[in-house]
Amino acid sequence: MNESIRILCVDDEQNVLRSLERIFIDDDYDILTAGSSEEGLSLLAETPGVQVVISDYRMPGMNGVDFLKEVCNRWPDTVRIVLSGYADTAAVVSAINEGQIYKFVPKPWNDDELRMTVVKAIETFMLHRNNIELANELRQKNEELQHLNENLELLVMERNSELVLQNRALSHAQNILQLLPVGVIGVVPDGVIVQLNLEAVAIIGGGMDTILGEKMDDVLPPELCTFVGKVLADKYGCVEMIISGEKVQAKGICIIRDGQQGIVLALNRLAGATH
Repeated sequence: MNESIRILCVDDEQNVLRSLERIFIDDDYDILTAGSSEEGLSLLAETPGVQVVISDYRMPGMNGVDFLKEVCNRWPDTVRIVLSGYADTAAVVSAINEGQIYKFVPKPWNDDELRMTVVKAIETFMLHRNNIELANELRQKNEELQHLNENLELLVMERNSELVLQNRALSHAQNILQLLPVGVIGVVPDGVIVQLNLEAVAIIGGGMDTILGEKMDDVLPPELCTFVGKVLADKYGCVEMIISGEKVQAKGICIIRDGQQGIVLALNRLAGATH
C-alpha cells in the first residue's frame, strides 16, 4: 500500500494506548495516541489524512460515542471504532448509529481480531473514497458530455440554418433556371439526364417527367447524344444542328464538382428553322 495509513487511538489509560501500539508494531501504520476526547479532536485538526479512529467508551468529560459523533460531523470519511467493557454494551450499541460507528469491540479484546477489524476498516475507508472519486469522475464526465451535447445541438442548429439558406438559394436558382430563354440539360457520364429546364423540353419535345432521370440515348435526338460524347472526350464543344425541325446551337462543357463529373449543355434556338 503506497499511501501512509494513520490511526488515532484515544483512551484515558496510558497502558491501553501502549497495548494498542504494540498490537500494530509490525504493521506499516502511523499510530497517533491521545489521552482524552479533547486531545483527540486537536490531533485530528492538526494531522491530515487520519483514516481510522479507535476510541474507548468510558472517558472523563466527553465519552467515546459523543467523541466519535463529533469526529463523524467534522471528518465524516474516517472509519470509527469504539472499545468498551461488557458492562457498557447496551449503552454503546444504542448509541452506535448516532456516531455512525463502524464497529464495537468489547474489552478485553483479542489482538488478532482487533488487527483484522482495523484491516477491514482501512479497506472500507479505501472503498468509500474510491467510490467518491468514481462518483466525482462520473459527474465530471456527465458534465462534459452535457456540454458536448449542448455544443452539438448548437452546431446542428447552425448547420440546419445553413441548409435552409442553401435550399432557398437552390430553389431560387432552379426558378431562375426554368425561366432562362436558353435550354439547359445536365448529364452525368453514364448518360442519365439529371437537370433540365422548360426551354430544353420545348426544344427537344416531350415532357419534363418523361425526360428527367432517363438515359439520354432513350429520350434525346441521336445527334445530341453524339455531341455529348464529344464534349465528354474534349471537355468542351460547340455545334449547330437541327432538332425537331429547328436550327439549334448546342454548346457543351465538362465540369467536375465535389469529385463528380458531369456535362452541361446549353441549347439556343437560331433563326432560320428548317421544317
